[in-house]
Amino acid sequence: MSSSRNRLETDFVMKWSAEAEDLLKKVPFFVRKKVRARVEKEAREARKKVVSPAEVKATQKRFLAGQQADIQGYRVETCFGPSGCSNRAVAGDQLMTRIETHLKKADILGFLKQSVKGDLKYHHEFRVSLADCPNACSQPQIRDIGIIGAAIPESGDASCTNCEACVEACSEEAIVLKGDEPSPSIDYRRCLNCGRCVAVCPSGALQDTCRGFRVQLGGKLGRHPRLARELPGIYAEDEVLQIVADCLTLYKQRSTNGRRFAEIFTLDDFDAFSRKYPGQE
Repeated sequence: MSSSRNRLETDFVMKWSAEAEDLLKKVPFFVRKKVRARVEKEAREARKKVVSPAEVKATQKRFLAGQQADIQGYRVETCFGPSGCSNRAVAGDQLMTRIETHLKKADILGFLKQSVKGDLKYHHEFRVSLADCPNACSQPQIRDIGIIGAAIPESGDASCTNCEACVEACSEEAIVLKGDEPSPSIDYRRCLNCGRCVAVCPSGALQDTCRGFRVQLGGKLGRHPRLARELPGIYAEDEVLQIVADCLTLYKQRSTNGRRFAEIFTLDDFDAFSRKYPGQE
């Protein structure tokens, strides 16, 4: 009986007052979902049917009090991964594991504790995001380091059957079929290297001879938002790891009192990285 009641309480959709919703909107977006879940959990435990401003304020106060214990110095974010996304250009699971291992060894939390005056907050953490395709659900464009899976399409050995499967699969309208040509024509100015055209090609007229990762550096939100800048090529796992290592070295050398990577990563730095890591185009 008790288990059935608990299940019903969990399935119950908690209502929010308009004032409570307004308060929730003031919570930083990257912890808003977590705060909402915690507010609703504590409201259920208190037998509340509607979330009021009082519940939001009480939960937020407890949440902020425990924030220090939850901060680890860095955040690693991914998209849906192998079980939830059919659009993967390349599998980034192994790379993300290697990156997280490197971040742990870098002891960013220890660095932040020494360089930040006062309590640490979530926005102090170094953020890395990996998306397995250009849909970029994990928002790499606004992270310190953003990584996007890529597969460069090229003409294969087989002749095109003009089935138009690649044209239909390409959201960028980067592929044109010409009946008198043996292979599809690819406009690389439009192409985002998602690999979808290769995946649907039944004849082998399209192949991906280069799979790897695009890398974007220095994105952030906040009072002065900035989109990350993308390095010029496609990179293998080992190259991505070296780029991450170089970014962390630069970050530790220059960041003071919690300054974000985007604030210390200059155009000159970007140019230097571009020369050091030309990648494959």
